[in-house]
Amino acid sequence: MQVKNNRLTKIGLIGSGLVLGLMLSLTYSAVAEKMVKPQLPLDDLRAFAEVFGKIKSDYVEPVEDKKLISEAISGMLTGLDPHSTYMDADAFKDMQATTQGEFGGLGIEVGMEDGLVKVVSPIEDSPAYTAGLKSGDLIVKLDETPVKGMTLNDAVKRMRGKPDTQIVLTVIRKTENKPLKFTLTRAIIKNKSVKYKLPEPGYAYVRVTQFQERTGEDLAKAIKTLHAENKGPFKGFILDLRNDPGGLLNGAVGVAAAFLPKGELVVYTEGRAPDSKMQLTAVPENYARGGAANDYIRDLPADLKTVPMVVLINSGSASASEIVAGALQDHKRASVLGTQSFGKGSVQTIMPMNNGAAIKLTTARYFTPKGRSIQAKGIVPDYIVDDGTDQSDNIHEADLTRHLSNPKDAKTKESAKPVAANNGKDAAKEKSNEKKFAEPTAPIEPASKDDIQFMQAMNLLKGLPVIQSEPPKAEAAKTN
Repeated sequence: MQVKNNRLTKIGLIGSGLVLGLMLSLTYSAVAEKMVKPQLPLDDLRAFAEVFGKIKSDYVEPVEDKKLISEAISGMLTGLDPHSTYMDADAFKDMQATTQGEFGGLGIEVGMEDGLVKVVSPIEDSPAYTAGLKSGDLIVKLDETPVKGMTLNDAVKRMRGKPDTQIVLTVIRKTENKPLKFTLTRAIIKNKSVKYKLPEPGYAYVRVTQFQERTGEDLAKAIKTLHAENKGPFKGFILDLRNDPGGLLNGAVGVAAAFLPKGELVVYTEGRAPDSKMQLTAVPENYARGGAANDYIRDLPADLKTVPMVVLINSGSASASEIVAGALQDHKRASVLGTQSFGKGSVQTIMPMNNGAAIKLTTARYFTPKGRSIQAKGIVPDYIVDDGTDQSDNIHEADLTRHLSNPKDAKTKESAKPVAANNGKDAAKEKSNEKKFAEPTAPIEPASKDDIQFMQAMNLLKGLPVIQSEPPKAEAAKTN
């Protein structure tokens, strides 16, 4: 079904978690304005007013009304799922800045898990990425202040700061017996969302680090540049979506449309509200502001639709990047190689409030063209190849407390995981080793000879044997 051009203004966001910069990795594509008149639960509201009054009169210290109400709203949203949240005016401004690809902070996308700040993905070329923070790291201290007991917004505010100022993060990593200490210098982070090169004559490599307002246009420019450098059609194409936490939905549709025939279904969404039910196809009305007049992929080289192609993903690939990988996999346009993706298959809509704040509310689930829900499952690669590191510290949507269920899987429960599942082992380990720290390691350069997944993707494109990893039990079945 073709979607009208103004549908883009109602798409909302796809992405994962709150981004440090503190960037909020999923940015908004527009304002959702709905007049809702629900039946108010008067008895519950009276109980709320009673608790509010008791705190005001009997709490050990005076508390401002604004703080109490703000915390109540925050708790109401965070109790729903890991991605619905309340943003005060400052956090809302930070999130808006990320759509432009420039923001201040450390450059990590984070969430809250069992009272600790969990790294979802470091942003490439940021202070956090360069220092060696990894997906799954648990931040237990900010400078000398324990994270336990903070709200996510509190932790985010502490990690913000002026450029060139420092902060020390104490981190627990499952593969290390000792905590890690990272001394990071805050910076204005200019996140270049598209990077590219010709690793060998005839073979194109494009990396998308995040889906921003201009990601589709930047991809088109990169492809034209590579095509000119190559002086002819490509023999193979690698699209690297590893550690891409997501971003704008229309950006994901545009990237997928660059490789698919015009009109093919890229993704569809289902939710309770009428405008949350959409089918987004590879037509400019669904990815280019201004529609066909601004179709940035219309003059791309014709061989781009048929060139042998591999998409790289890992546990840090979430949301919009999963949409692209899922669409190309469903249409058999590309082989997917790497490890199982994060599994964030929900849509968040940003709803500005009258006080300058905003709420980010989960309003729909999205589905691949063949009807697969990625929620709490992720994309399973056609070729499972790990990166040569221990995969046990990788996290997925299904690991998050209160994650939404997968509607296609009756066995997936919406109930929260037990908060004390590890019986305090992480905290005890951190305490017992608080004066002994492991040495952080730098990340592997993408598309280098040390990049195992990239090298296997090149083998696949050349028709050489691909050395696959032993698949986890849940991932043994190949996705068709």
